[in-house]
Amino acid sequence: MPTKLKQPASTARKTPANASAKVAFPVIAMAASVGGLKALSAILSALPADFPAAIAIVMHLSPDHDSVLAEILDRRTPLVVKQARTGDVLCQACVFVAPPNHHLFVANSGRLELSSSSAEKVHYARPSAEPLFASVAAVYRKNAIAVVLTGGDGDGSFGVQIIKDEGGMVIAQDQPTSEDFSMPKTSIETGDVDFILPLDEIGPKLIELVGAARANEQKQCCSPGAKPVMLKRRT
Repeated sequence: MPTKLKQPASTARKTPANASAKVAFPVIAMAASVGGLKALSAILSALPADFPAAIAIVMHLSPDHDSVLAEILDRRTPLVVKQARTGDVLCQACVFVAPPNHHLFVANSGRLELSSSSAEKVHYARPSAEPLFASVAAVYRKNAIAVVLTGGDGDGSFGVQIIKDEGGMVIAQDQPTSEDFSMPKTSIETGDVDFILPLDEIGPKLIELVGAARANEQKQCCSPGAKPVMLKRRT
């Protein structure tokens, strides 16, 4: 039976009640832990250079060392991959990775914010998927897509419920291709996961979902009385 989980206190931060999506393109929030480098590499390498969506990633990392995750992923995908900093703005064909020991939030208008290094951990993790998922849901609503990948504990399981409550979509990696199925399994048990997919099908599914969202926006743009929708493009 689907289980509604108790909201971690830290997920409520940076998610104003009156927030709303300010851009037409989808925003994809991904979370991973054990086995995450392989999973993220496989997904990002399958996406085209002109992928019309923004991506934000949280992976559980050691707080005691600098991370080269963004640099590694940048070499494995045609997309631009950067370690997130407060003040960065989400844009199409760009990937932002949370740094070690900081939660990553998306504020209104797509601006990124990092928590302090002393912020409360969620599911024993900092960064955690929950603050990212909750903030993306609050700002981007139906344009939000959550992806829960291989990893331990139940991180992301509350955030996917917020994504669904706001009209977004959720993908979880399946058990056979997960190094640790705990994270996907806990999200699946909420009943709010739309697609349970093997790793090699997640990238193509994202292309399909983003393409459908873009087609829908263009259809609305061309309807009688509609105003043109301007998509922000990477320069």
